[in-house]
Amino acid sequence: MSNYLILCVDDEREVLDSVLQDLSDFEDHFIVEGAESAEEAKKVIEDYQNEGTNLALILCDHIMPNQTGVSFLIELNDDDKYKSVRKVLLTGQAGHDDTIEAVNHSSLDFYIAKPWSGKQLRQVVTQQLTEYMIANEKNLAPWATVLDTEKIFNALSANRMSFGE
Repeated sequence: MSNYLILCVDDEREVLDSVLQDLSDFEDHFIVEGAESAEEAKKVIEDYQNEGTNLALILCDHIMPNQTGVSFLIELNDDDKYKSVRKVLLTGQAGHDDTIEAVNHSSLDFYIAKPWSGKQLRQVVTQQLTEYMIANEKNLAPWATVLDTEKIFNALSANRMSFGE
């Protein structure tokens, strides 16, 4: 399987550590990294991209110093290299207008309110990664045991049927 990155961005270290802990189950198949600012996240993304690792999913807080999470997700979405990245806003402080802006301009895929449950977070991440792999990975079979098995098998079946036509 190729290397894929899950990046979690939150300026509060305890929150970031908690998110990373909740996602530790994914570490056997994905690189799971954290960043405490949008600026640090950009550096992490660039470093991994230079190593041939694709950013698959980003979970981002909204209220952060220097650049908000919504602004960062919009900037990321405006770069063609990252249009397919699954974007999840994980925040307790984004207002209604911020959320609308994120949905309309960053192709936000999901919104999770703080506080979250680890089970809910893992379910959302599994679904978002499944969608990412179906859209971006040619060899889906290895992902069937890791992600949403039914969706992966349905996509494999649909791919076979389209080749048979």
